[in-house]
Amino acid sequence: MSEKSPILKADDLSMRYEDGVLALDHLNLTVGAGEVYCLLGANGAGKTTTINLFLGFLPPTTGACFINGIDVGKDPLEAKKHVAFVSENVMLYGNFTARQNLDFFAKLGGKPDLDKERYYQVMRRVSLQEKAFEQRVKNFSKGMRQKLGISIAIIKDAAAILLDEPTSGLDPKAAEEFQEILHELKAEGKAILMSTHDIFRAKEIGDRVGIMKEGRLVMERTREELQVEDLVKIYIDYMKSEPLTA
Repeated sequence: MSEKSPILKADDLSMRYEDGVLALDHLNLTVGAGEVYCLLGANGAGKTTTINLFLGFLPPTTGACFINGIDVGKDPLEAKKHVAFVSENVMLYGNFTARQNLDFFAKLGGKPDLDKERYYQVMRRVSLQEKAFEQRVKNFSKGMRQKLGISIAIIKDAAAILLDEPTSGLDPKAAEEFQEILHELKAEGKAILMSTHDIFRAKEIGDRVGIMKEGRLVMERTREELQVEDLVKIYIDYMKSEPLTA
């Protein structure tokens, strides 16, 4: 349990799909203000399902998830006001410019009165090249798309930010810049939940790291604990261990 204000909370959260697959098995976790929580796990471990439940894309089979104290299942529209989401493949409008995408999503998020210079300030903050501000995004690299995605999250100014494999496929420089932005958002008091395969990035940025396997949170360590424990060895040991019993 986080000692900080619980902006994100999963309470006995489970998800069983119609085909019988148990994707998430009684998950309990919290993420506080100014905290980064990294979820590690193989494909199918339940990381993306967890994020989809917080976003209200799926109804939980049991339990509930809360954003800023709001039950996502009971009041999804209100909960969405308090969360921003950046996926591995950021969904943008290719024929819009970077600024037009920011403007569209800002208005969608309830901020209709922002001017061009405000959008430019945010794009500068994430180190998007100025020449790209008024270019259509259909030819953007993945790194540029990720920067624009985090710009959209910054513009929304939500209490919580959900990230699903945000550094996957980024070159080292772009991944490092992305990490610096997360440090800044953490310092602003955002609660950040990030799913990732990147063990080293998780150890660098996570205040807490959880390992998921077969829908269960099987391990959780704090930043302090990981100063004296080998996260790579812990992760490999869990992945090599016998399948969990039902």
